[in-house]
Amino acid sequence: MLAFRPMHFSRLPAYLLAFLSLLLSVPAAAQSILRDAETEALFRDMSRPIIAATGLDPKNVDIVLVNDPDVNAFVAGGQAVYVNSGLINEANSANQVQGVIAHELGHVTGGHAVLNVGGKAATNISLLSLLLGAAAAAAGGGEAAMGVLMAGQQAAMGKFLAYNRSQEASADAAGASYLSKAGITGKGSIEFFQKLQNLEFRHGYRPAAGDEFYSSHPMTADRIATLTDTYQADPAWNKPSDPRIEERFTRVKAKLYGFLAEPKDTLRAYPLTDSSVPAHYARAYAYHKDSQLDRATAEADALLMTAPNDPYFLELKGQILLEAGKPAEALASLRRAVELTGNQPLIATLFGHALIATEDRKNFAEAQQVLKAAVARDRENPFAWYQLGVIYANQGDIPRARLASAEQQVLNGRMAEALASARAAEMGLPENSPDWLRAQDIEFQARAEIERNRKGK
Repeated sequence: MLAFRPMHFSRLPAYLLAFLSLLLSVPAAAQSILRDAETEALFRDMSRPIIAATGLDPKNVDIVLVNDPDVNAFVAGGQAVYVNSGLINEANSANQVQGVIAHELGHVTGGHAVLNVGGKAATNISLLSLLLGAAAAAAGGGEAAMGVLMAGQQAAMGKFLAYNRSQEASADAAGASYLSKAGITGKGSIEFFQKLQNLEFRHGYRPAAGDEFYSSHPMTADRIATLTDTYQADPAWNKPSDPRIEERFTRVKAKLYGFLAEPKDTLRAYPLTDSSVPAHYARAYAYHKDSQLDRATAEADALLMTAPNDPYFLELKGQILLEAGKPAEALASLRRAVELTGNQPLIATLFGHALIATEDRKNFAEAQQVLKAAVARDRENPFAWYQLGVIYANQGDIPRARLASAEQQVLNGRMAEALASARAAEMGLPENSPDWLRAQDIEFQARAEIERNRKGK
């Protein structure tokens, strides 16, 4: 998809080649979770007051972006709301997405994902497995143009969504209550539900068993009317949406579109006559995907002209240079982005990757420090573990390279490989050391998961 700089494998020692060959056997899958520092920061900020209104701790609730074009959102147990990229693309405002999040939090607090038989049947789906093809990994470049891109097994997402009408009504009422307590207008919620109903009308759609969003969220006129009465009576009805949140949403929406859409479609949606920040953002990804380095760089520079210290613009500039085979030139932008975000783990991972991709051993010590800090703050980052494993293997520290491999494989759902890697790590690590204990934990986790899968067959 993108241009990569091949590593010179002839320069690598045999043990590193063996380690790379182990890690490169990563299957790609259609269903994926998209991770991006800017998007996740926006989701946290726009959902925090709504989550607080539920009585849950915002630190313990995740809003997760799923790479799926369907207009959909769902919960699947635990304190997480999954929002499809298709829903972000369809939404016209952050306030509309806040309405969806409030509704789905109603399912979380109502325990509907736990009660839902379909949800139980789908809980073994791995949502955190690395989407890195062998070519991308071997090139030393991250394929994920939005940070770390993780893929799960292909799943029938409709299984998560078989809520009954009583549960839906309950979630509607709870969502309205949460928006009210947060002081956020419900106009966006009504607008988005009406948008869904219009989509049904446009396509002559009638909900059927097994369908996804529409089958579980039937936007009947009565239901919309009830919500409208509820929201219009709320004191926040005429309160404007936060302009800063809305501005950030237009950026993220354009960024996501540029990353996922075909370049020609992006350039049609964001023509050269559009000099807005979202347009520059979208075109930068379009040109980058199309291997037009000069144009992609020019769009990134145009963004930096508007805000030289915007960490996400700096991240984009560094990413374009890195994935175009210019890692040394990417370092300054990425280092500054890491500084400005206080070592944000996803951006730090990209920076650590760039340091390694220079193939200059003088940069490896800094890369190790950056990547260790990244996984300390965000352990569910397979690509960071992969890069850290490369550093350990390069140093000849094979036990810790094996441990890093085990960490990555657990996140990928590759339990048999994780078990083998963890056992190999244990054999070379000092007994009862923190790393040895962690390898033992992974071994127990992998064994238990393998046994559950065996009994489930």
